[in-house]
Amino acid sequence: MLYLWAITLLWAFSFSLIGVYLAGQVDAYFAVLSRVVLAAVVFLPFLLRHKVAPRIAAQLMGIGAIQLGLMYLFYYQSFLLLSVPEVLIFTIFTPVYITLLHDVLEGRFHRRYLLSALLAIAGAAVMRWNNLNDDFWLGFLVVQGANLCFASGQVLYKYRLAHWPATTQPVQHTMFGWFYIGALLIALPAWWLLGTPQYPTTELQWGILLWLGIVASGLGYYLWNLGATKVNSGQLATMNNALIPAGLLVNLLLWNRDTDLLRLSIGAGILLLALWLVSSNRKPHQR
Repeated sequence: MLYLWAITLLWAFSFSLIGVYLAGQVDAYFAVLSRVVLAAVVFLPFLLRHKVAPRIAAQLMGIGAIQLGLMYLFYYQSFLLLSVPEVLIFTIFTPVYITLLHDVLEGRFHRRYLLSALLAIAGAAVMRWNNLNDDFWLGFLVVQGANLCFASGQVLYKYRLAHWPATTQPVQHTMFGWFYIGALLIALPAWWLLGTPQYPTTELQWGILLWLGIVASGLGYYLWNLGATKVNSGQLATMNNALIPAGLLVNLLLWNRDTDLLRLSIGAGILLLALWLVSSNRKPHQR
């Protein structure tokens, strides 16, 4: 859980940095490409020093293409349609996608995990469900595309590592670079075909792209997926919604956005209850 909490705090700043300084000012496809390239560079030394079986590399590339490449394409477009708080609130459905996808792969159904995911949705919905703009439905669908990609990648990575023979399982950081190579296979042609010559014009924007690429993407996704392999699917689902109060709080404190603190506090309390529900020692009911 420590990895997931740490990255939650780290990513809490990403929403506002993108929404305030990049959206509408820097081409979304260029922003996606720069993040993926920088993240890949972070893990390039490990790729050069450690060999990975082609089948494993292909699987990691496929996961990276979905969780990072496709997700970023949806994610950055959503900031052109919605405000930062709206993007945050529309991510509340990610826990349900994670819970159900994981149970489909495992051939089982955890009532308590699904209840936790639904409770997490309720907690997030309490925080902010007003002031939606005219692009509500399109923005909602775009964010759901990002949610599905992000959830699918997490579940597939967790499932793949869980079913790896213990005697042959490599250290994760030695192979994770292939995850970013897969994302690059999506981001590069998307920028080439759809991008516009709208590049950063200030040192602050370049600095934000460097931060998002090296730290938020390069280290963030590795540690998040590493943390995903160490928790159950219910905890993973709930932690995805912990990003919402964290992101809203950062947006409020640093950029003075209008946020109802009472609703934020109540929603955060419900999220903690959802997290406790799947973290308790009781054996989850299965059928």
